[in-house]
Amino acid sequence: MAGVFSYSSSYYFISLRYPMANQPTKNKPMFYPWHHFVLVPAALVLALYSIRRYVSVSGDDTEDSRLWFTVMLLAVVGLGVLVMLRQHYALQLQDRLIRLEVRQRYFELTGQSLRPLEAQLELSQILALRFAGDAELADLTQAAIREKLSSKDIQARIQDFQFDHLRV
Repeated sequence: MAGVFSYSSSYYFISLRYPMANQPTKNKPMFYPWHHFVLVPAALVLALYSIRRYVSVSGDDTEDSRLWFTVMLLAVVGLGVLVMLRQHYALQLQDRLIRLEVRQRYFELTGQSLRPLEAQLELSQILALRFAGDAELADLTQAAIREKLSSKDIQARIQDFQFDHLRV
């Protein structure tokens, strides 16, 4: 299947788009150009080059060797920060999905929207409520609001604990 290269300016994402009839069953690749095509490659090239330069001047106690050690250290730390940012993005997205999941479960169980109550709940409370079984979700939500329970208190009250083994 031939994909059509497209660029979405509203979110600055590049993706491969397919006509609806030819949608592939696997996920389409999504790239954030500044991250995938500029920052990571530049940091990787800088880290590798500065390591190579430092190795060539190491052993000398010169200003040049200290400069390349500093550049190497900054490049490696910068590359590490970029890698950790990917994990941060994944956790942020997962928190949003968990919030949507709890909203949906609450609506299915009570017939009422959770949105009016969300202003009274902290994100950590909502994340803890995801572990509650269907029979206790609504009551535990009300108790969390009424008694201002912490996430640990919510988890301690759960009788039918639904484990989440898919956390990033």
